[in-house]
Formats: sequence, structure tokens, C-alpha cells
Amino acid sequence: MGVLVRGGRVVNADRTFRADVYCDDGLIQAVGEGLEVPQGTEVVDAGGAFVMPGGIDPHTHMELPFMGTVATEDFYSGTAAGFAGGTTMIIDFVIPNPQQRLLDAYRQWRGWAEKAAGDYSFHVAVTWWDDSVHADMGTLVTQCGVNSFKHFMAYKNAIMADDEVLVNSFSRALELGAIPTVHAENGELVFQLQKKLLAKGIAGPEGHPLSRPAAVEGEAANRAIQIANVLGVPVYIVHVSCKDSLDAITRARNAGQRVYGEVLAGHLVVDDSVYRHPDFDFAAAHVMSPPFRPKEHQEALWHGLQSGNLQTTATDHCCFCTEQKAMGKGDFSKIPNGTGGVEDRMTVLWHHGVNSGRLTMNEFVAATSANAAKIFNLYPRKGLVAVGSDADLVVWDPKASKTISAKTQHQKVDLNIFEGMAVEGLAVTTISQGRIVYDKGDLRAVKGAGRYIDRPAFPTVYEAVRKTAERTAPKAVER
Repeated sequence: MGVLVRGGRVVNADRTFRADVYCDDGLIQAVGEGLEVPQGTEVVDAGGAFVMPGGIDPHTHMELPFMGTVATEDFYSGTAAGFAGGTTMIIDFVIPNPQQRLLDAYRQWRGWAEKAAGDYSFHVAVTWWDDSVHADMGTLVTQCGVNSFKHFMAYKNAIMADDEVLVNSFSRALELGAIPTVHAENGELVFQLQKKLLAKGIAGPEGHPLSRPAAVEGEAANRAIQIANVLGVPVYIVHVSCKDSLDAITRARNAGQRVYGEVLAGHLVVDDSVYRHPDFDFAAAHVMSPPFRPKEHQEALWHGLQSGNLQTTATDHCCFCTEQKAMGKGDFSKIPNGTGGVEDRMTVLWHHGVNSGRLTMNEFVAATSANAAKIFNLYPRKGLVAVGSDADLVVWDPKASKTISAKTQHQKVDLNIFEGMAVEGLAVTTISQGRIVYDKGDLRAVKGAGRYIDRPAFPTVYEAVRKTAERTAPKAVER
């Protein structure tokens, strides 16, 4: 039978209103007050709570093979942990090895993801270039429901994309109606700085942020944005961690360029002091790229969300346990990069954003679901409480509270970057595909219940891109 969420206030990105929400057959069937529903319908009491679209985390890495090991979180445990925090969909990353066919890597990731409890989709990374990459991008867009491609400007001698790859891939994405996304760090500078620091005897986790200063990210973000500008393609900058890259995004958007920015919950609230902690295990647990920044960058990132220059929030959820992080003892460049957060993103953003007045409830919904759905062409199927949308909902109690801890989390990692943080405002009930998957501490995730979600090409921004290209097309001079 269906599920009725009764007595709550519906919060969408555009408005808030009192209504019941009736779900059946995986979809929202009715939204309104005093709904009449079939006998036997399961009722969720949302009195005193808000009813919002389930969160979409547009940046996760479940089961990622990386830096000589594999992330501990798999697609089942990761999507289940997301349910406990109100997230009902993830967009993960297919990352081919250099010279590996994109389609082969995509099929590999699809196999791993079959165990997912919640809905998922994929960005596919372009880590090298030849005619097969060009062809596979076309197949992925037209036949596999992929509409975004990732480019790592970091990780030299591994998966780094140089400017030639960026130009070729961005151009192909433009033809296909896909969104290029970019990990913006100057990989050559990082490589050289790592060597210099290690030569000076700075081998612990404190060397990690020193090898990746904000200017390294700012330069790469600006370069990617300018390449996109020349080619006339939209671009999405992942995990913006500093004022330098935010400034590049803001300048471009002020000039009318179609640039999107994503910020991680961790970068909004954790600062670089964690790398100077005397306990190696604690410091190493926070090693991710880009690194956590000095505190002045955090307020700038909040301003980016408030101003709309940053549109989405994510986690870059990529878990490595203490034993794996210890691979980098004596050489910080060998510490596997990654931290967790899929379970905590929404409550951290609510507590530090909505409760502090930095964000409205509607802006919270935009930043945690609706904007990602719009950018990656999932809206209004996802990111909206409305008739016909997927029945992915979270009942949010603004007064519920807890202290975040690795001891009580569902995430499959032995440290939490938000450890000891007291937060107010929690997901108390999560509904996925019209089924209750989390309720007041009771996790009811089902392995394999998640669906692969196709994302059509040519999101609405491409209509504007097409018209701009026609208006500004170069013309030969007749002589």
C-alpha cells in the first residue's frame, strides 16, 4: 500500500506550504490538505516537521579503487548511510584508468552499483584522449543516460587531464549536450610542491595542504572556466574549497558565463588546523583534495551559497580507514585522499546554515537537491515535492538533535570529520521510491533496491547556449 505523510509543512526550493503528501507506485500521487487515501495506507506523522525532497549528493566515490587501495564504503552501505541523513540519490563517478575504454569502465561501475539501496547515476571521467574516447562519450550520452563528464586537473602521472584533453573533451561535451565537470587543481604545481616539501623533511599530513595552496586551485578553476568560455560550453566546478576559485566562478558568472560551483559540507565547517594535530591517524584521516582551508575561506564559501554563485552541496564521500591512511606514514603524498560525509551533509548544512540565518529553508532545499536536479537534468523528477515527482522525501524535524560520532554512524569508516559536533535539525523519516527506508533510527535499506537513473542530454541551459552560439558565430570578411 501507499504512504501518507500527514500534518507537515512542505518545503520546496521556491515556496513553503502546509500539505499532506500521498505516495504510491513510487511516485507522489497527491499533495494537499485533508487528502483521502485508500484504507491500509501507511501513515507518517509529520506534525511539527518539514517535508522536503530527498537529498541528492552529486559527488560521491563508493568502492573507488584509488592510490593503491579501495574505498571501504560500497554502494549498498553508502546509499543506506545516505538514507539515515535524508539523502535519497547519489551521482557517483566512473573513473577509467589511463588507456581504459570509457564504456568498459562504465560497465564495471554499473556492476558494482547493482547492490545500491538508493537511486544512483554516474558522471564519467575523461582521463585520456583518442578516437575511442570521442566515440564512447557519444554512446554514453545517447544510450546510457550519462550527461556529465569529469576532468581531473590534478594527480599527475595518474588520471590528470592536460589542456589538450580538456579542449577535446569539452568540445565533444558541447556537441553532445553534456556538462563538463572539473576537479580544479594545477597538477604540475602540486607535483613539484610535494617533491620540495618532502626534500625539506616535511613528510607528515601537515605537508598535504602546503602542497595544495589555494592559489593552485584558483589557477586551475580560472583556466578551466576560460577554456569553457572560449568553446562556449557550460562548466561545473566540483568541491570549491577556497575564495580563489570562488572568485573565478563569480567573475565568470558576473560576465554572463554559464558556470556552476559545488561546495562540500566539510569545506564549510572544517579548517586546516586538523593537519597539524599531533596524532598522525587523526591528521591523516582528514587528508582529501582539495584540502581543508584556513577559516577565512569558509565564510567566503557561505557567501558563495548565499549569493547563488555556488549552487550545490556535496560530500566527495570517499572513505579510507586508519589502516589505509597509514600507507602514507613517512610520505604524505601516499596517504589515500578521501573523507566521508554522505550521512551528515544535510544536518551539517541545516545546523550551520539554516539555524545560523545564513540560509533560508528554501535555499537549503535548493542547495541539497533541487539545484543538482536542475543542472544534471533530473528536475522535476527529483528535487521537488509535487504530483508526478519520484516519491523521494525526507521528514525533517528542526528540533531534533544529536552529537555526530563515528561510534553511532552508519558510514563504513572508523573516523568522522564532524566528530563531536552537536547539531540541531535531523532527518527523522526518509522515503525512497515511496517506501520508508529510515524511521527514527530504524534503517530499513534493502540491498539492490536502488535504480540507475538515466539523465537526458541537453539540460535547459543548452537552449541558451545554442542561441548564444548563433548570435556570436564568427563571420568571414568578404573582400
